[in-house]
Amino acid sequence: MKGGSELKTSPSARAMQYVFAYVFMLVAIYPIVLMIASSFKTNMEIFSNPLSLPQSFSLDTYKKLWEAVPFGDFLLNSVIVSVTSVVLIAVFSAMAAFYVSRFSYRWTGLLYFYFLVGLMIPIKLGIVPLFLLMKNLELLNTLWSLILIYTASGIPISVFILTGFFRTLPVELEEAARIDGCNHFQVFWRVLLPLIRPALGTVVIINFISAWNDFFFPLIFIQEEALKTIPVGMMVLFGEYETDWSLLFAGLTLSALPMIGVFLMASRQFMEGLTAGAVK
Repeated sequence: MKGGSELKTSPSARAMQYVFAYVFMLVAIYPIVLMIASSFKTNMEIFSNPLSLPQSFSLDTYKKLWEAVPFGDFLLNSVIVSVTSVVLIAVFSAMAAFYVSRFSYRWTGLLYFYFLVGLMIPIKLGIVPLFLLMKNLELLNTLWSLILIYTASGIPISVFILTGFFRTLPVELEEAARIDGCNHFQVFWRVLLPLIRPALGTVVIINFISAWNDFFFPLIFIQEEALKTIPVGMMVLFGEYETDWSLLFAGLTLSALPMIGVFLMASRQFMEGLTAGAVK
């Protein structure tokens, strides 16, 4: 008999696991498929047969969308705001997490607690001071107002995630790098940063989705039509008495594609970052 005990899954139990997995996959994918199918329908088709496939697949709805609203401007603004915010969050959070996790000073614990406080206080509670601050900085009606807010609100959770990941890395790696002549920045950039890619993938996906889907702050800080992001810009498709739902579904489909692409590119790192530390 082999030493230790091995957990074996029976064929019936494994079959049930696959059944539940496929059912969950269908439940998760079906709304996306329904949204894409509805973008090819007319309003009459959507109301008469909401769950059926469109009678014909035509790009007329998408062409009409680009003519009805400046969707290209909305898309570009969302990309600029989300990508810039994510890059700033990743850079500053990684450096802060490296400092908090690898250096032991009297104020290091207080600094880490300062970042944790940012997780406890909802940023929307400070909307009035934020509005006055952006007004004094002359950043109202600019994309930088959104970028700075998303960066500030995303750093606390990112530092929390990256600090935990940094602490799982062996100190011997740094010691070996310093023996070879590396300074603090070189240890961070060349040795440790490549090892925290799973955690960075998690940080990128969480903050990109949060910035891309946000409706509240663009509604408050952006009034100019050409600077609106997709969630706010799409509001013009809701009429007072009638709404063209086919245009709305087409816009939702186009706005969802970048998020799906980001998740597919960083999904492996995202899953590894979520499960880091669960197994040895």
